[in-house]
Amino acid sequence: MSEIIIDKSQENKLKQQLQQRGGADAARILRLLNMPDLSRTVGSPLKEIVDRASKVKSLVGFDVIEIPEIIPIDIFFDLFNMPPGHPARSRSDTYYVDDGHILRSHDTVFWYYYLNDPEIKKRIVNKETLGAICYGKVYRKDEIDRTHMNVFHQFGAWYIGPDEGKNIIPDDLKRTLSEVAESLGINHRFYDHNFPYTDPSFEMEMEMNGKWVELVGSGMVRKSVLQNFGLTGYHGWAFGFGLERLAIGNMRLPDIRLLWSTDPRVTKQLKLGQKFVEVSKFPPITRDISFIVKKNTNFVPNNYFDLIRDIGGDLVEEVALLDKYENPDRIGADNVSYTYRVVYRSNDRTLTDNEIQPLQNRLIDETEHQFQAEIR
Repeated sequence: MSEIIIDKSQENKLKQQLQQRGGADAARILRLLNMPDLSRTVGSPLKEIVDRASKVKSLVGFDVIEIPEIIPIDIFFDLFNMPPGHPARSRSDTYYVDDGHILRSHDTVFWYYYLNDPEIKKRIVNKETLGAICYGKVYRKDEIDRTHMNVFHQFGAWYIGPDEGKNIIPDDLKRTLSEVAESLGINHRFYDHNFPYTDPSFEMEMEMNGKWVELVGSGMVRKSVLQNFGLTGYHGWAFGFGLERLAIGNMRLPDIRLLWSTDPRVTKQLKLGQKFVEVSKFPPITRDISFIVKKNTNFVPNNYFDLIRDIGGDLVEEVALLDKYENPDRIGADNVSYTYRVVYRSNDRTLTDNEIQPLQNRLIDETEHQFQAEIR
């Protein structure tokens, strides 16, 4: 096993450019990048999941690779069979640092960096079998509720070997995933699925509160993707899963924000296998905001959620769309009206109107400014 850390000088340069550029989008991306990596934070249950998963029999001896968080789009999309027009490339789902770079939205991109490491290239020349693990933060624009955040963590692995050597088959993949599930006390099952970079593909579900929930995307690596990296004559499997969903299910967490808490009453309970007991159910403060925007403008709900996160931070528990309508007679043929309800609630204290109203006032101002909205 070796630890591979990819050079991040280009990423650091892009961060400096963001600082110089300024503006709401640049500030948001820098804030997300500066959030701690809980998969590497001692005491976090996400790190405990990583430690357990990394030690299962089938993954022992695998290399561990740490890659940049800002990725060129030609690497992230083109090489992974996501051509222009693919939904994953949408600016409403993915954070664009500039026209040529994004924040990684999954960790599968480590394949490219791993295969381009000089030592790994030597091992490929020698026709060695290769295994690697990658984990860390990923970023995706999303709705706001108690189970979603736009920053989360993934754990991925792959195992590839020369075609004339060991025959690596789907059962090997399923056995590895079963070992991971068993190390974490998960009741699991598999079903066929479809992913752009594996074929055949499988989803592993875990049982949570009597329901089956998707947890792991996996499959046999497409030869066409390996060819995109300049690698032929190899085959194998790969998988990736989200750490938060597993932690929430394991500890029965009522709110994803608890994983980021520094409140001792919370952190002492964040142990795998220990059911979380709410320290107190602090009351919410609810505020509604209604506005009119022009059709076919830059208003995208996920971008609006980002604005709300920027202003309210971890005090925002949920944002719900109460109403959306078009009425040419009342608001004009080119306009659309939205009404959102913002639920503010702290996990460690009772909020006050004097604390929340300035945040809501700022949201109103920025809604007008950033989206050219008419507040109703």
